[in-house]
Amino acid sequence: MQLKLYNSLTHKTETFTPIDPENKVVTFYSCGPTVYDYAHIGNFRAFLNADVLRRTLEAIGYEVKQVMNITDVGHMTEDTLADGGGEDKMEVATARLLEAKKSGTLPCKLTIDTNDPLAVAEFYASAFIQDAKSLGIRMIADAEKNPELMPRPTQYIPQMISMVEILIEKGNAYVASDGVVYFDVESFSKYGELSGNTLDALRSGEGGRVNMETQAVKKNPADFMLWKPDKTHMMRWPSPWGDGYPGWHLECSSMATELLGEVIDIHSGGEDNIFPHHECEIAQSCCATGKDAFAHYWFHTRFLLVDGTKMSKSKGNFYTLRDLVAKGATPAAIRLELIRTNYCSNANFTMQGLKDSQRQINRWRRLANWLCEHSETKIDENGPMQMARNKFIATMCEDLNVSGAIGFLNEAVSAYSVDSAPKSGCGRATLHDEFLALQEIDSILGVLDLTDEACAGDLDVTKIDCLIASRLTAREEKDWARADEIRDELLGLGITIKDGAQGTTWSRTVQ
Repeated sequence: MQLKLYNSLTHKTETFTPIDPENKVVTFYSCGPTVYDYAHIGNFRAFLNADVLRRTLEAIGYEVKQVMNITDVGHMTEDTLADGGGEDKMEVATARLLEAKKSGTLPCKLTIDTNDPLAVAEFYASAFIQDAKSLGIRMIADAEKNPELMPRPTQYIPQMISMVEILIEKGNAYVASDGVVYFDVESFSKYGELSGNTLDALRSGEGGRVNMETQAVKKNPADFMLWKPDKTHMMRWPSPWGDGYPGWHLECSSMATELLGEVIDIHSGGEDNIFPHHECEIAQSCCATGKDAFAHYWFHTRFLLVDGTKMSKSKGNFYTLRDLVAKGATPAAIRLELIRTNYCSNANFTMQGLKDSQRQINRWRRLANWLCEHSETKIDENGPMQMARNKFIATMCEDLNVSGAIGFLNEAVSAYSVDSAPKSGCGRATLHDEFLALQEIDSILGVLDLTDEACAGDLDVTKIDCLIASRLTAREEKDWARADEIRDELLGLGITIKDGAQGTTWSRTVQ
C-alpha cells in the first residue's frame, strides 16, 4: 500500500516516497513541547497525530526513525514574532514558581529548586513524558532506550553556534549594531514558500509578525534572531558574539540535522508552527547545508477547539491530560477523542465526545475478550475482522482517514454476537486470526494495547480492561450480581476500580 499525505509545503496531497525507498527507512522530526508547564490536550492532539502517522508508516512496512525535541530554553512568549519577541518561557515559568513558593501556593509535590530553570524544565519534561507514555505515543519507548531521540536544546549549544558561524560565513547572517546575530531573509529566495507570507507583507509588519522595536538595526524587518548576547539572561552560554542564548528556530534545525541528517523525510508540528517557526527552520537549514530542501513533507495538525471555542483558562475549558484523568477519563478514551477527527480539520473536544469514545473502546475491548475466550473456534476463511483490517489500513493510507477506517472496524465488530458462543466454520482460520487482525488495526489506533498474552491468559492491561468492559455491560443490563463478581475478581488480581462520570478507572490495590 502507498500512503497519500497532505504536504503543507506544496499545499497538495501527494504519494509519500521516502528519501531511502530501497531500505524503507523514514526520518521523522516532530516539534515537541516547551516544558514550562503541563502540556494541554491541544498540544497532545498534534503529538498524537504524528504518532498515528508513524504507526501507519510502520503498518505498511516502513522503519521510522523519529526524533522529538523537548525545548528547555529560548522559546519566546511572543511566538508570532519571527525574531523571538517577549520573554523566555522558561524564565517566566521559573519566576512564576518562585513567586508561588514565596506566597505559599506552590504545589507540595513540586520539590525542586524553583530558582533553577533547568530544574523546572526537567520537572515538566518528566511530567510530559509520563503523560505521553500513558497516551501510547510510541516514540517515548524509543527514547527510553535511546535518550538522544528526545533531545534538549541545552545539550546542543555547540552545534547551534557552529550553524550560526556557517551562516555568517556564507553571507546568510550578520551581526547587527546591537550585537544580535540575525538571519538575512533576502538571502533565501524561497522564504515564505511554506506559509505564503511575502517579504513585502512582512516588511510592513502585518499580523504582528516582526518585532518593531528592533527594526532600526536590521537589514530587513523580517530578519530573525539566531543568537542574542544577554548577560542578564538566566540561561546563557559563551559564544563568539558574547554570552547569550540561541533563537528558538535555530534549536530544531541544529538538532534535526545532527540526529537525522541534512535532509529529512517528514517534519511535523501544530499549524501554529508553520509561521514563523518552520518557515525560519527551512531558511536557515537550507542555507547552512546548501541543500534545496530541509524536509520533503511537512505535516501540520489543525487547532483543537473545546466546546466550539478556543481553549482558555478563563472560560473554564482548558484541560491537561491530568485534569481529564482526575475527572475519571481514561487515557485511551482521550487518545481516541483527539485522533478521530482528521488532522487537516479543526477538532472540537467535548465531554460527551469523550464519553462516546470510551463507549466505543469498551465495545472493541469486549469483542477482543470474546475472541480470546473462543480463540480456537474455527471460522470460514477471511473473517470479518481480517477483511476489515485490509480496508482499515487502506483507508488510513488515504491521508490518515481515521473516521473512515473506524467505520470498517465497527462493521466487523457488528458482525459478531458476543453474548453467545460462536458457531464453528468450515475453514482453517480461527477466531485467534480475527484477534490478530484486530491487533493489527489497534497497532495504528493505539487504544487497546492488545497482546498475544491476553489470549494466553496472563494478566496484563488488556485483560483488566476486558474485565472492566464486561462489568460495564453487566451494569447496563442491570445484572448487579455479575458486576459484583467481576469487581471481586479484579480485587483478587490486586486491582481497585473507581467509577466516575467519564467512565471507570483502575489502579493497583494499596497494601
